Amino acid sequence: MNKSHFTIGSINIYYYSLCILLGVILALLIIIPEIKKEKIDEDKFYDLAFLTIIFGVLGARIYYVLFNLSYYSKHIIEIFEVWNGGLAIHGGIIGGLITIYIYTKKNKMNFLKILDIIVPGLILAQSIGRWGNFFNGEAYGPVVSYNFLRKTLVPSFIIKGMKIYGYYHMPTFLYESLWDILGFIIMIILRKKKNLKLGFLTGFYLSYYSLGRFFIELLRTDSLRLGVLKFACLISVVLFVIGLILMIKSKEKECYRKA
Repeated sequence: MNKSHFTIGSINIYYYSLCILLGVILALLIIIPEIKKEKIDEDKFYDLAFLTIIFGVLGARIYYVLFNLSYYSKHIIEIFEVWNGGLAIHGGIIGGLITIYIYTKKNKMNFLKILDIIVPGLILAQSIGRWGNFFNGEAYGPVVSYNFLRKTLVPSFIIKGMKIYGYYHMPTFLYESLWDILGFIIMIILRKKKNLKLGFLTGFYLSYYSLGRFFIELLRTDSLRLGVLKFACLISVVLFVIGLILMIKSKEKECYRKA
């Protein structure tokens, strides 16, 4: 069986796409009950969710292509082959934020409240999406020995998948996936607090994810670069600071209430 896809009839089903789809479904299962609980117009939210997914994926792809423009300028058709990988999370976050901001302003919805509801599901989706990188042989770290991976208790099927171009690599995709799952658990716990301030969860998401991403990115050997600079590290610092400011400045208003 091909590592990146399996076949149903003459159709190739890519694990990368399946991981993204599964992440979106799980995110919606987390988000929709909160939308109902907060008595937000469901029709408006479904329209927002559809647009956010579309422009989030579009932003993620554009971001990735721009950092690999020398390649894609010679392989134009491959720009549209997103199932082969090449979606940058930071581009997706930027595309999603812009979409949500424009939509909420146009429809007189509370921007921060919508974000607070979305971010726990978002970070869970990111944790699932990282497994798409595993199947595509992406988001890996430096060369390490087989024994190193065994000693760090990495499952055998991951060790096998981390043998790329004849060498074993550190599974940084796994580190980020686990970091995201931990962040999801923390946010679900925080969300149950009676006095949670509006915008706090969004700030926590930005700072928490960026903190982990910064250090994990330092280990990656396939990072998107601007010259010698790992651009994801720079973006992570910016988002971390924005998140801290948002947590500190969050309004004295409850965003969630216990049922």
